[in-house]
Amino acid sequence: MIKKLIKISYIKNLYIFLTNICSIIPDEPYLKILYRIRTGKKLNLTPPKTFNEKLQWLKIHNHDDRYSIMVDKYLVRDYIANKIGTDYLIPLLGVYENANHINTDELPDEFVIKCTHDSGSVILCNTKRDLTDDVRKKLNKALKRKYYYANREYPYKNVKPRIIIEKMMHNHKENGLIDYKIHCFNGRVRLILACADREAMDGIKKVFYDESWNKLDLKRPNTSNDCQLERPRNLNKMIELAELLSHDLPFVRVDFYEINKKLYFGELTFFPGSGMERFEPDEYDAILGSYIDLGK
Repeated sequence: MIKKLIKISYIKNLYIFLTNICSIIPDEPYLKILYRIRTGKKLNLTPPKTFNEKLQWLKIHNHDDRYSIMVDKYLVRDYIANKIGTDYLIPLLGVYENANHINTDELPDEFVIKCTHDSGSVILCNTKRDLTDDVRKKLNKALKRKYYYANREYPYKNVKPRIIIEKMMHNHKENGLIDYKIHCFNGRVRLILACADREAMDGIKKVFYDESWNKLDLKRPNTSNDCQLERPRNLNKMIELAELLSHDLPFVRVDFYEINKKLYFGELTFFPGSGMERFEPDEYDAILGSYIDLGK
C-alpha cells in the first residue's frame, strides 16, 4: 500500500513538473511522456492506430488556423451563425477581459460564466450573489493560464483569453439540461455521449449511444451505462448539423442541448479527455481509431 501511494505521489509530482516546464519541450517528446503517465501505455505514432493515438498525432500535425476560432467560446458564435444560423445560439449577455469589469447591475439574477480559452472554467450563478470576490479572483487567474501548454491542444494556442456570460437555460424535463456530445469522424457521426442530471444528488449520468440511439456497452472515466435516457426529439437534426459542421475535419465533437424541444449549440471539441482517457472495454480505442482516416 505504501509503495502504491509513493508511486501515485511520484506520478503526480512528475506531471506537475512537466506542466511547469512544458513550454520548452517539443510537442512529440512531451506528448509521449505525458501519454505514458496518463494512460500507462507507450504512444505509438508510426503509424497511430487507436483513437487516442490518432488524437495525439493530430495535435502534432494538424494545425489549421480555423481551429482557434472554433474552440474560442466567443468567436465560435459568429462561426456557428454563418454555418447553421443564429437560432442555435444561447443568448449572450456580456464579454469581458477582466472579471472585475463585470457589473451585476446589468445582468439578470441568474447566468452562466465561461472563459473563452480553456475547458472547465464554467460557473453557474443561480443568483448575482454567487459572483463573489473569490469567484472573480478565480476567473482572473484562469485568464492568465496558458491552456495550450499542458496537453498541447493546438486549437487553444492562439485563443484570446476572455470571459463571456450567457443566459441560464432551463429544461423542463425529468433529467434536466441534457448535453449531447456528438462524435464526428471524417464528417460522419458514429458516437453520442449523453450527459444528464447534472445537479442530481447521486451525480451526473453519462451514457454512450450509437447514431441510431442504441445504448453501447462502453465507458470512459466518470461515465456509466446503467441507465436509459430518452431518445432526443431532435436527434436527426443534431446529426445533420453535426455532420455539416464536421464535414472536412478528421475528428471533432459537436455539443448540443435540447431545451424545451429546441436545439442549442454548446461547443466544438477536438480532443475529448485530451485523447488520454481509457475506454472500457479497451477494444473501443481501436474501433473508434479505425473511423479516423488521417489520409484525408
